[in-house]
Amino acid sequence: MSDIVIIPEPVKLKRLQGSFKINPQTVIFADEKLKSSAQAFVQLISPATGLNLPIKNYSSDSKQDNTIIFKKAGQSCGESYNLQVSHQNITICAGAEAGAFYAVQTLRQLLPAEIESSTKQQADWNIPAVEIEDCPRYQYRGMHLDVCRHYFSVDFIKKYIDLLAMHKFNYFHWHLTEDQGWRIEIKRYPQLSEVSAWRNEDGKKYGKIYTQDEIKEIVRYADVRHITVIPEIEMPGHSVAALAAFPNLSCTGRKFEVGTKWGVYEDVYCAGNDEVFEFLGNVIEEVISLFPGRYFHIGGDECKKIRWEQCPKCQERINKENLKDENELQHWFIEQFADLLKSNNKKLVGWDEILEGGTMKDVTVMSWRGTDGGVKAAKAGNPVIMTPCRYCYFDYKYRYLPNGPGIEVDQDKSQRTYSLNPDVPAELTASQAKNVIGVQGCLWTEHIKTAGEAELMSFPRMCELSEVAWTPQNQRNFKSYKQRIKIHLRRLDILGVSYYCEPEILD
Repeated sequence: MSDIVIIPEPVKLKRLQGSFKINPQTVIFADEKLKSSAQAFVQLISPATGLNLPIKNYSSDSKQDNTIIFKKAGQSCGESYNLQVSHQNITICAGAEAGAFYAVQTLRQLLPAEIESSTKQQADWNIPAVEIEDCPRYQYRGMHLDVCRHYFSVDFIKKYIDLLAMHKFNYFHWHLTEDQGWRIEIKRYPQLSEVSAWRNEDGKKYGKIYTQDEIKEIVRYADVRHITVIPEIEMPGHSVAALAAFPNLSCTGRKFEVGTKWGVYEDVYCAGNDEVFEFLGNVIEEVISLFPGRYFHIGGDECKKIRWEQCPKCQERINKENLKDENELQHWFIEQFADLLKSNNKKLVGWDEILEGGTMKDVTVMSWRGTDGGVKAAKAGNPVIMTPCRYCYFDYKYRYLPNGPGIEVDQDKSQRTYSLNPDVPAELTASQAKNVIGVQGCLWTEHIKTAGEAELMSFPRMCELSEVAWTPQNQRNFKSYKQRIKIHLRRLDILGVSYYCEPEILD
């Protein structure tokens, strides 16, 4: 099957004789509930083929040669699909739009790489005859992007989302606030746009805000591609940019500047100050109006406790709430917002530190400091998303590209993304492993300044992760992946994606 390259690899694929050729006489029939996926297919192939194929309503009588049929049928989940390609026609069966959309992404990769061109190409638009049954391994398949350390344009965010969609990811985790920059417009607090979005970098004012209109545009863009955007508003740590506009929300009340250095700052939101909860509650209220998805990420990581230890208000809060120490104070702090989000039909997500100081029901844990936090959370019954830095932090420098972008890391602490098994079977029972709902890659941008560098660090690592997230564990094979990715890179070339291919991929 050397002519078939699909990433991530489908669950079941059978090569048949022959191929289907798309030509000006090809007609698309689509069930009313799958028409948007049919339209997505037409939009995908039109620039390169010059064809604007008609879409007609599907019925049981829609049987003729040279057709592509989008047929609604019962499936085990909304993201599964069956795809049959013969010489005469193509039939896609899916229970929901998401499944049909993923079938389109598979068809896309069955077509010649030139289909990715934005201008008309001379090519035979043949699709090899196949039978495919496909569904995802995990319900959560995510990629993260930090836009706080370095701002990325709306156009780049859309390109990033397009690449996620092609590789069947369904969540985009958008890291929007940090010590070094606040990137989301909050109309109730214009100071965040005027002060918190800007820092002094190399003697110049650096930064920008995403307006609420831009955010709505990106959320809509992602939704069409069956990607849910998750906002992250950091608390209680990583908050110096906000404190620069509102120093009264800190423990000291002193004047702050938006962070200009990387690392973890000692100044955080004051857990003993009721104004902090009013401020963050108002921020959350505006943010959830922009993001219809059910998840809301509050960070919760790397919160130093030194200011709380010295703060009379924080110590008073510890006494008043009968808390043991500052770790329990952080746990109490986060619980306030878990309850607020739950009352708004949202689900709190946080890094694995959110369980320090006590367990917490109805929250989803992202395990980044290895898998231990995720194992602990899964055993406690919490939904878990595995994103261990050793495998999933794409800002780690490439071993053989020492002068490239990214963060220096002890290579012994970095492992090939493809080798990750998020279920950690040796440490979890079968029932506990079901609490691992997915996996995510993270792109932190302290040392990644441009869109080109962001792509370079993400690819083909993101391709590896897509297979971890989608393909059954017992089917994954690195030798097979290497053969496919070498051909897949041609598609990325035409799409204008920067990437770095390591020697072990090319050998």
